[in-house]
Amino acid sequence: MFLPAARRGPVSRAPWDGTSTLGHIVESLGVPLPEVGRMTVRGEPAEPSARPAAGDEVRVEPVTRPQPVPLDPGQDAPRFLLDVHLGTLARRMRLLGLDTAYHNDMDDPALVVQANAERRVLLTQDRGLLRRRALWFGAYVRGSRPDGQLRDLLDRFAPVLSPWTRCTACNGLLVPVGKEEVERDLEAGTRRSYDVYGRCAGCGQVYWRGAHGDHLERIVEEATRQVETARAGTARSRAAVSDG
Repeated sequence: MFLPAARRGPVSRAPWDGTSTLGHIVESLGVPLPEVGRMTVRGEPAEPSARPAAGDEVRVEPVTRPQPVPLDPGQDAPRFLLDVHLGTLARRMRLLGLDTAYHNDMDDPALVVQANAERRVLLTQDRGLLRRRALWFGAYVRGSRPDGQLRDLLDRFAPVLSPWTRCTACNGLLVPVGKEEVERDLEAGTRRSYDVYGRCAGCGQVYWRGAHGDHLERIVEEATRQVETARAGTARSRAAVSDG
């Protein structure tokens, strides 16, 4: 998907200046290195720093899915940082309990700094941002609409989900709260009809199952099924390799 239309065949000839690395050649064709999986030169595994020779046959594979992300001790799911155009995706990820940072006014250098400092996977649809050498881990988000973007994210990383545990507004953790504790903060109709399930420890926003409850439940249920399917497929693949 990253190649120009004229190069989207099974084999593409690429120019080489005699000194460029394999990584540079691949990116010059339009493919950001964070989207590249295994590479071989003449059938042998090769790193992006390798320098092929004229006439070498190079094979470039996509990232393996689900893609593992290095985790800190005690961390069971990746942390994410989203580019400015992915606000709706950020809210849906928070709904699923994923630690998701998002700012609608942050420029590219600042995004890289935060991603590196907090060890967050930077999600973007900006290929140029993914080409920044300083970025520790990034991923291109496929899809033009939030539903497809979320499916792509879950398919790529199959993260552990903890639905209904994060504030969709600020990413803070929700703490359990009874309706009687927050009655003064709720409108009369809410007090009568909706079930309060938490309040954000950061911004104080109260959450309840309301008019959009069914829609949100469907998002959570579909996401949970998708991740379970992806993880089951990975387990089967590992078992097959072990049996082999």
